Order: sequence, then structure tokens, then C-alpha cells
Amino acid sequence: MKAFLTNLYINLIVILLYLPSFTMENLNIRIQISPTLYAKDPESSDLGRHIICKSIEMINTLGFESFTFKKLGEAIGSNESSVYRYFANKHTLLIYLVNWYWSWMDYKIVLQTANIDDPKEKIMHAIELLAADIKQDSDFSFINEVLLNKIIIMESSKAYHNKDIDIENEKGFFKTYKQVVHRVSEFVLEYNPKFEFPHMLVSTIIEGAHNQRFFAEHLPSLTDFKEGENNITRFYTNLVFNALK
Repeated sequence: MKAFLTNLYINLIVILLYLPSFTMENLNIRIQISPTLYAKDPESSDLGRHIICKSIEMINTLGFESFTFKKLGEAIGSNESSVYRYFANKHTLLIYLVNWYWSWMDYKIVLQTANIDDPKEKIMHAIELLAADIKQDSDFSFINEVLLNKIIIMESSKAYHNKDIDIENEKGFFKTYKQVVHRVSEFVLEYNPKFEFPHMLVSTIIEGAHNQRFFAEHLPSLTDFKEGENNITRFYTNLVFNALK
């Protein structure tokens, strides 16, 4: 009975954190993004959602350097100025996309580990989510998570490798990424409370797995990735538990 109530309580927390709009007829899951990252909430209108959807497609196709609001406006059949009503510039749009991705990833980790007591199993689920191929999530129809993951791998470092990183960090621009690292670090410390480097370990999994996928596509001699074998996940699982011995 106690275990049942604990699991029920955890599930209610998940709902309160990630399901703020709920009716019996329509379950509307929404990822929460800090208002400091946009001038107008893009999820508040069809145009805003179209801007997000099309920007993901275009950044993935063109690359961040070649992507412009002018091109985005033409692609959505609207004025360039309409995009600026939502985002000050393409840098803040990229940060918004990065934040959305890591908020979504945190939601997935919470959801998949909520009823698990074994810290080893929590870590394994987290590694699977952080290192494996991303699948499309039907809960968010205007976001293509597969393409967004490609942007995270290719472009996300540009969100924080810049001269304004300290100012933007103080504003909370990278809170969601840090939240994911902290959450999985707590799993690590549950498994081995004496482990000295939990945050280093988790951030290494994330950045390393992304690099391996980049190498696999562009610089294959730098990796041992093989299509269909999920060996990036296996590699980081072995790495983590060898480090935690």
C-alpha cells in the first residue's frame, strides 16, 4: 500500500510539472519554457507554432549560419517582422529550441523513472534516453524531435560558445540543460554516494554521445559506431558502471 501511494504521488508530481492544461476530453501536454527566451510565446498562436516547426526544418537543412528570419518569413508565407514579434534574433530562437529539447528530455527521464526504485535501472534508462536514437514523440505535433535532435548535435554548442555566455547563464538560459545533468547526477549518487564526479560523468555522456553520432555521419574513422547495433548506448553504459565501481 505504501509503495502504491508513493508511486501515485510521484505520478501526480509529473502531471503537475508537465501537464498544466488538462481536460477529460483532451490531454494537452506542454513543455514549459522560461518567458525570458521569447518576446511572445510561440505556443500561444498557430503562427508561433508554425515558426517553430519551420525553423527546425530550415536550420536542419540550411545550417544555423545560413538560416535567417527573412528566409523563415518567406517559407511560412509571412513578413520577416512577424518572426521578430516572437524572437529578438536567431540566437534567441536557437536557445529556445535548445531549452525545449532539454525540457522535453527531462520530461522523458522523469516519466520513465518515476516508478523505479533501483538507481542502477534509473541510470540505464537515462543513458538510453540521452545516447540512443531519438524517436518522434506524437505528444507534440508541431515539434519534430528527430530533426531537433540533429540540430542539438550539430548546432547547440553555438548557443553557449559565445562571449555572452555568463550573462545569458545568469538569466537562466541554460537552466533546462543543467536540470537534466543534475537529475541524472542524483541517480549516480544514489547508486554510489561516494562518487566524486557525477556532473562530469553525466555531461560527458551527453556531449560524448552527441559527438559520436556526429562522427558516425561525417568523420566515421573517429568512432566505432555501427548502424543498428545501438553501440553508443552500450559504450556509455559500460563506461558509467566501470567508473562507478
